[in-house]
Amino acid sequence: MLVNIIGAKCVGIDAVPVNVEVDITAGIGIHLVGLADAAVRESLLRTVTALQSEGFRIPGKKIVINLAPADVHKQGGGYDVPIALGIIAASGQRDLPGIGKYLIMGELGLDASVRYVRGALPMADLAARIGLRGCILPADSAIETADDGSLEIFGVSTLTEVLRILEEKEDPSDLLSVNRPDFGRMDPLRPGAYVDLADIRGQETARRGLEIAASGGHNIIMVGPPGSGKSSLAKALPGILPPMDREEAVITSKIYSVAGLGWQGRGLMRERPFRAPHISASLAAVLGGGSGGAIVPGEVSLATNGVLFLDEFCEAPKAVTEALRAPLEDRKVTVSRLRSKVEFPASFMLVAAANPCPCGYYGEGNACTCTPGRRAAYISRLSGPLMDRIDLHVRVRPVPTTALVRGEKNEPSAAVAARVKAAREIQRRRFEGTGIFTNAEMSGRDLDRLCPLSEECKSTLEKLIDSLGLSARACTRIIRIARTIADLEAAAESRPEAGDILPAHLLEAAGYRFLDRKDMFAEW
Repeated sequence: MLVNIIGAKCVGIDAVPVNVEVDITAGIGIHLVGLADAAVRESLLRTVTALQSEGFRIPGKKIVINLAPADVHKQGGGYDVPIALGIIAASGQRDLPGIGKYLIMGELGLDASVRYVRGALPMADLAARIGLRGCILPADSAIETADDGSLEIFGVSTLTEVLRILEEKEDPSDLLSVNRPDFGRMDPLRPGAYVDLADIRGQETARRGLEIAASGGHNIIMVGPPGSGKSSLAKALPGILPPMDREEAVITSKIYSVAGLGWQGRGLMRERPFRAPHISASLAAVLGGGSGGAIVPGEVSLATNGVLFLDEFCEAPKAVTEALRAPLEDRKVTVSRLRSKVEFPASFMLVAAANPCPCGYYGEGNACTCTPGRRAAYISRLSGPLMDRIDLHVRVRPVPTTALVRGEKNEPSAAVAARVKAAREIQRRRFEGTGIFTNAEMSGRDLDRLCPLSEECKSTLEKLIDSLGLSARACTRIIRIARTIADLEAAAESRPEAGDILPAHLLEAAGYRFLDRKDMFAEW
């Protein structure tokens, strides 16, 4: 008897169907075919033991298990449950009329418990696309999909619960993920979980730069001596970013689900991710990697719709920093291997912090001990093409002692977050239906349509480009930043729509481009 169970395999942040076919005929032995890796082949002994622990017999016949399509590499233990169900149904030990109505995945323990598998969200999307009634997944995996009300998503803990659903003899609604007692959305960002801007004294220019960056989703680099507050400013960013809308939350949650980092018990992610890898992180860890079909997303993808913070930027391996060029420009990353190529989203805000020289104190009186050659070699690690892709360059200076000790507290993060949220709302209306969320994601065609410049603005921009020696890419960055500044101005004045870009907006935007000027050290 031939039995077909529908499973899945994740490719990038999407899933493709895998049919688990089980046939029992005359003969001996258990044979697994279909380009399975070692983890899948090992599942046979695990599955047989689990079935015996539940009182099922293993037929003394030839059991052929095929994972189709045969040219797609399969890995992991997620095919344990489909294989076990196929053996049970094909041997006639249970009647399972619901077996073709659900996408089923799960790893089995020796005691027939069902364990977590990656990629629950893409699997739920696949089930909806191919017209299935729903999914049967491990409880810890199913809870990731609990915000999807279009399907029946069952979260199971044992093989017995899977059989209960498929036998269709009683109501299994208590196993639906939305009925689990630990179902609930992620709590809002708690006060104290981030640095409040009110606790950072001085640094008005850096604070303004952060507000612009948060409002438009722009990349920013802060350059200053040790102890000037660069890391604290970066860690304050989550407190002024608005929560993700549903479309953003689905994309980011899919990435975490595929990576095995899903927010178990919380449904879709609502907080924007904040990733801060150490400077020793490898190229594969930052961009994503793996072997064969087991390619997983890296830090640039895990930071999608959120923040990637790289401290001590000049100390990071040059291969890693230069590899950021493509994700910063294309908003995606492609990981290629000999037999596979996988694309992940990588639309993130880069926040970098760097010292101006090896000792860190260049420009602060006579404190610097570096030679001109060492300083030039150090800052040259910030290559022109990379700096072109970073919208805002902010010089962070030490806070004067008087301001540090006696100065009043700055505006709190909550007040800044309100303006940022209003500016993002203006952008949401502007880009509705385009798949774009922020000004930083606009293409050249979008700039022509959404950022028209008056003759006065064009004249101002020409003078800025000629005097500062800016590239064409830097020019487009200035226009995007000016668009965000205009949006912030409208948000501060409670206007529902942003006005035109003005010369003053372009001048302020150009002020944040000092690292790609011909005389970038002149002000230092």
